[in-house]
Amino acid sequence: MTEIFKAAIKRGASDIHIKSGDVVRARINGELVRLTEERMNRDQVKELARKLLPESAPERDNIDALHDYDCAWSLPGLGRFRVNILRQRGSFMIVLRVIPFEVPTIDELDLPEVLKTISDHERGLILVTGVTGSGKSSTMAAMVSAINRAKPFHVVTLENPIEFLHRDYKASITQRDIGSDTESFKMGLRASLRQDPDVILVGEMRDKETIDIALRAAETGHLVISTVHTKNAVQTLSRLIAVFDADEQAMIRIRLSESLQAVISQRLIPRKSGGRIAAVEVMRVTGTIRDCIADKDRMDEIFGLMESGRSQYGSQSFDQHLMQLVEGDVVDFKVAMAAANNPADFDLQMNTFGARTGGGQAGEPSQDMSGEMNQMFGGR
Repeated sequence: MTEIFKAAIKRGASDIHIKSGDVVRARINGELVRLTEERMNRDQVKELARKLLPESAPERDNIDALHDYDCAWSLPGLGRFRVNILRQRGSFMIVLRVIPFEVPTIDELDLPEVLKTISDHERGLILVTGVTGSGKSSTMAAMVSAINRAKPFHVVTLENPIEFLHRDYKASITQRDIGSDTESFKMGLRASLRQDPDVILVGEMRDKETIDIALRAAETGHLVISTVHTKNAVQTLSRLIAVFDADEQAMIRIRLSESLQAVISQRLIPRKSGGRIAAVEVMRVTGTIRDCIADKDRMDEIFGLMESGRSQYGSQSFDQHLMQLVEGDVVDFKVAMAAANNPADFDLQMNTFGARTGGGQAGEPSQDMSGEMNQMFGGR
């Protein structure tokens, strides 16, 4: 299996799938491909699952009772993996997410330059959003890395499981694993307020109480970075507000309007040169956008404000970034159009500006970096 893992990582795999009765597969450039010809049997997958469990895990001695399990696992000299062990049709399956040893930077991930400015905030709430496998964890790790190298802060991260391992540079970084270091995101977030943090990273915000505590932390002078599984900035706002009861939503709107600093939404799309790149929507919260968040009748104005604030604030819609990637010859026009919010409008705009095919190489990393970039982003 070590040789299979090495081959997968060398080819830039983001995930490895191991299932009883099937060949080993890996997700490479967004597609699931075969790595072996030989199929794994039930006992082989079960034994591998046992080896991937932490030595302290009680499930090691009673693995047949296990149904779902998340953990991290390292292979010396090769890499780290986020591991999910599950049961399907009565037998075990394992999905490993590849995590590079080195924490990627904003530049290495080819993210918009404005993320450096957003990372420089010292208080408030920053949300990184997208569907599963859109690169959120890599982006948040890059933002923490920017803080780590610039500011003498205490950064507390709450993760399930811990993915990127941060070294202490200017900052001191405390990384807590949900399940082993603290009971839950909610409990860990509440406890973090007593741990003298400057920055708190919360792996995910799904329930009402976690969102409430995160807002309270942002309101009391901390910088909170977290994720929401939503497709764009406006949907993110609607989702957070909808978690609360109707009689609480007016107050939540006000709290969000006062604390939110930015929403970064992203989707991974194929590059022309191989690998994948993040198409990124950025909403920086200006005074006008704060007014729109607080007033439910003005939410529809936010998208237009985001697009019009590109030159002044660095905000941008998905379609604006996709146009830039096509013009720079980084992404194929048809790929960009399929990923656009409104493909018909995107096609019309590209035809209007005569930039359907692009031609330059602006902003495109060198050929030898594309595989490394893909591995950094993977499907995180």
